[in-house]
Amino acid sequence: MAQLPTSNSLNMECTYMTEGAVMPFCKGCGHSHILKKLNTALEKLKLNPNNICLVTDIGCIGLADSLYDKVHTVHTTHGRSTAFATGIALADKVLADKKLKTIVLIGDGGATIGLLHIVNAALLNSDVTVIVANNFLFGMTGGQQSFFSPLEFITQTSPFGNVIPPLDICKVAVSSKCEFVARKVSTQSDLSDTIADAIVFDGFALVEVLDLCTEWAVEKNNMTGASLFDIALKQGNELGYLINERNREEFGEAYKTRIVTNAAKHNLFTNFIKRESKHNLARQVSVVLAGSAGEKVQSSAALLCEAAVRAGLYTSQKNDNPVTQGSGFSLSEIILSPAKINFTGIEKPTAVIVISNEGLNELVSQNVFERIDLDTQLIFDDSINYNISSFQINLLPFRKICTPKKAALGALDYFIASTRIFPLEILHTVYKEKYGDYNKLYKADLLKEFLD
Repeated sequence: MAQLPTSNSLNMECTYMTEGAVMPFCKGCGHSHILKKLNTALEKLKLNPNNICLVTDIGCIGLADSLYDKVHTVHTTHGRSTAFATGIALADKVLADKKLKTIVLIGDGGATIGLLHIVNAALLNSDVTVIVANNFLFGMTGGQQSFFSPLEFITQTSPFGNVIPPLDICKVAVSSKCEFVARKVSTQSDLSDTIADAIVFDGFALVEVLDLCTEWAVEKNNMTGASLFDIALKQGNELGYLINERNREEFGEAYKTRIVTNAAKHNLFTNFIKRESKHNLARQVSVVLAGSAGEKVQSSAALLCEAAVRAGLYTSQKNDNPVTQGSGFSLSEIILSPAKINFTGIEKPTAVIVISNEGLNELVSQNVFERIDLDTQLIFDDSINYNISSFQINLLPFRKICTPKKAALGALDYFIASTRIFPLEILHTVYKEKYGDYNKLYKADLLKEFLD
């Protein structure tokens, strides 16, 4: 069996499962075999636990997270684990030390839902190992049939036997240019060797493991462990290694050599924001900017963030708008901070800026004004009639002075001018670079009249 470089290995015995771990599955469930064989495979490879990332999603097999406390674990939404894993693997190859081994545990239900993610990862050839625990149905949600249910297979949604031909995930992987594909039964003694070989493979690898769902499948279909071999034979599904050859470059390596390197040669990445000045911010500030779609609310917020970065601040921006995009409200949540931002949600805004009634109505529906206090700065366009008892609202004619499409720009101009978080000239420079002659952008001088 192939071995990884010693720099990624341990010269000591190491188990990767939580000490005293108890399998959370139904009695006789094949998932227990898979997780134990995975642990055995990792023990054989002696991988450094810090260089392993186990990615799971919703489904019975996703309960593996708590059983592996020595490695990194990421729990995702149903069917999306392969997509998350692809991003993790690529980030390691391009930005880190290229030692990470990313392993996906997914059931046939998750593989059904996230089928295109598997296809795309195989086409990319990312260094990801996908282990598909195939018990032929959706076990977690009540025993419904999946794309993988064999013909005549009885499930909760096919009580008289499945009439839809099952999908062969291994053939899908092969047709997606995957160069390591294997199919095993969960009780086979050499499953751990197959999993180990898949993990070592430098590229996308898929191992389908046939196993029993004792809760929903065994009794209805009169199944035993031997039935798994019979199902594979009846469907013409070969067991063992279907393909194990490396002819393609791993995607992370290809991306780094062909895209990152060439981009550097051609100076494609020339738009990095450089620090130009110093900010005056001692603590994190959060701003909610609300207006109407088509009035440059979100793009104005982006310019504020760019100016803040130039002043040396960390920033985050979260946007919200209706599906219709061009109608209704437009909303941006902005955080400016002298330190790294670990949580991008806004629990209590430092400032709320509202430049249209559509924006106001959305903030009311989201109960934003129930999360403010007397320290919150409220800046409204003077066309808005909304009373909040005990709170002082600064009403300014942004729409009249700046026009509706530039009201957000004017409001942010006023906000920075009144707070002096960073030099106002930086914001004006960003505006000018975006829209041209700043003096013609809007009547900015008129806003100065409203400053204390």
